Amino acid sequence: MAEKFQAVVIGGGPGGYVCAIRLAQLGIKTACIESRGSLGGTCLNVGCIPSKSLLNLSEEFHKVKNLSSKGIETGEVKLNLSKMMKNKDKAVTILTKGVEFLLKKNKVSYFKGTGSFKSKTEILIKDDQNKESFIETEKVIIATGSIPVSLPGINFDEKIVVSSTGALKLEKVPKKMVVVGGGYIGLEMGSVWSRLGSEVHVIEFLDHITPGMDNEISSEFMKILKKQGINFHLQHKVEQIKKNKSGATIFTKDEEGNKKNFECDVVLISVGRKPNTLGLNIQKAGVDLDEKNRVKTDKNFKTNQNNIYAIGDVISGPMLAHKAEDEGIAVAENIAGQSGHVNYDTIPGVIYTAPEVASIGKTEEQLKELNIKYKVGKFSFMANSRAKAIDDTEGFVKILADGKTDKVLGAHLIGPHAGELIAEIGIAMEFGASSEDIARTCHAHPTFSEAVKEAALSVDKRAIHS
Repeated sequence: MAEKFQAVVIGGGPGGYVCAIRLAQLGIKTACIESRGSLGGTCLNVGCIPSKSLLNLSEEFHKVKNLSSKGIETGEVKLNLSKMMKNKDKAVTILTKGVEFLLKKNKVSYFKGTGSFKSKTEILIKDDQNKESFIETEKVIIATGSIPVSLPGINFDEKIVVSSTGALKLEKVPKKMVVVGGGYIGLEMGSVWSRLGSEVHVIEFLDHITPGMDNEISSEFMKILKKQGINFHLQHKVEQIKKNKSGATIFTKDEEGNKKNFECDVVLISVGRKPNTLGLNIQKAGVDLDEKNRVKTDKNFKTNQNNIYAIGDVISGPMLAHKAEDEGIAVAENIAGQSGHVNYDTIPGVIYTAPEVASIGKTEEQLKELNIKYKVGKFSFMANSRAKAIDDTEGFVKILADGKTDKVLGAHLIGPHAGELIAEIGIAMEFGASSEDIARTCHAHPTFSEAVKEAALSVDKRAIHS
């Protein structure tokens, strides 16, 4: 007889494993199915964690090469790429094993294999040996994440034409890399290989990078990346990619119809991701998908089937690990009869380049479109004592507050530790704080966080240090 559960989570990524743990904490007999062979999903295995490892190591490599200008003399600095990759893989292994321990600790049954629907309450599990087994469940949570999108007619070989997955596993530094797409992932991976010695070119269809980001931050970000040696080709459409003996040729056309070709060793296609719903046999469960093949859900993450829910990249909203985690906790609490909730207005986004870029809430462009009156406060890291002391002064903090109530509506940062500093704004926004609340909170000196305080003071035109 098939083993019976109260809840089964299909997918062991950040949304799935967090959901499974929270369900178990709430006393619900839970199983988690993951096809990859290791938990943590794209984020832990081929996304957030390995990319942050390489971003950090490539930045350290770049810093060491330039220490002599700061009075620290070193010998010849060499890159050992295979050792760097092993360090990255070690971090991934430790963390994935850590997640497996957490499931065991919380008494979640972990099944290695591909989960699919046999019916609304029966789940088929096929392991890597194609051996099949069934489990029964009262509730199902779909948390199968997303996969990279390529361009029409172009397939990833993960050697020459690579997705972010292949870009994390290159065996040598390409002499020349072309990144198709100027979004978060492409710019992070482009930064890694640029710092390690590759000539990097970014081709973007739009007239700006990082679509959806505050325009002022986006513009400053591109200026800084250009100074670092990354080349940008905006308003270029990729028409074809042809592989050859030495790499690939990318055929493009600009907005005026002029054709331009790019030769490279490796081309990274980073034009987005799509929901991973294939293989779920979702029609057997009668679950509705939208026009983008995302699972349709209501505000409580419930599908058109009363016992089936979905979270993370497989539903609408930003494809971010922390968004999926919050949804996993919320849906678990809803299933247990509590009131799980996600505030989508306070989900931060971070680009882990150097400098980092972080944003939360509304952009200036969105506020203008909504016809909301607002005030702007800005403060440059050039005037921040801590940043000046360590010679890391690029970027600024920008806070947007309601023109009448002074309530913080959004914040956009580019500079040192922006990904950490954004959390202060997130907490302020969750509590409905005003810019004055932040400005009147004592910040330690000297710290980068003082730039946030000064930006808040600047909203009312009373910054002290600028």
